[in-house]
Amino acid sequence: MSFPNMTPPMGGIGGGPNMQGMSEQEQMMVKGMHAAMESCPFKTVMSGGMGFALGGVFGLFMASMSYDSPLTPQGRQIADLPWRQQLRHGFKDMGARSWSSAKNFGIVGALYSGTECCIEGLRAKNDLTNSVSAGCITGGILGAKAGPQAAAWGCAGFAAFSAAIDAYMRMPGDEE
Repeated sequence: MSFPNMTPPMGGIGGGPNMQGMSEQEQMMVKGMHAAMESCPFKTVMSGGMGFALGGVFGLFMASMSYDSPLTPQGRQIADLPWRQQLRHGFKDMGARSWSSAKNFGIVGALYSGTECCIEGLRAKNDLTNSVSAGCITGGILGAKAGPQAAAWGCAGFAAFSAAIDAYMRMPGDEE
């Protein structure tokens, strides 16, 4: 959305000519903030933090859905407890699952984002190869504890998923 007689605050990388009206100190601050936001450590921390938050919400949701039936052995055990103990047990379990899921999503987000950013910096290109390579490396690292076969499957699976998501994100949009 643009307004008449308004220029964007930053024209390209590093500011550019659209920073008229700013003092030299303000221009340096804008350039510094832009450089920091484009850095690999910042992207890694942001992706890890966002993954942590998303994982926490996802874990909370999945944990809340696991007590929907008293037909399971776990559901029967909980159904036999007094109401307060049921509530305490449910909240404690939801917190533990949410924390676990948040940590896992945060690690995956930070690992993938940091790897992709480093690959992009080394190749000096922003294309599908970066995301596929980062996906392969991330999947391989995550599957390495289970052995070489799991690392290979993790590499292939993450690379395919990364390729699909990146290809979808690069599709031309419905610009109207």
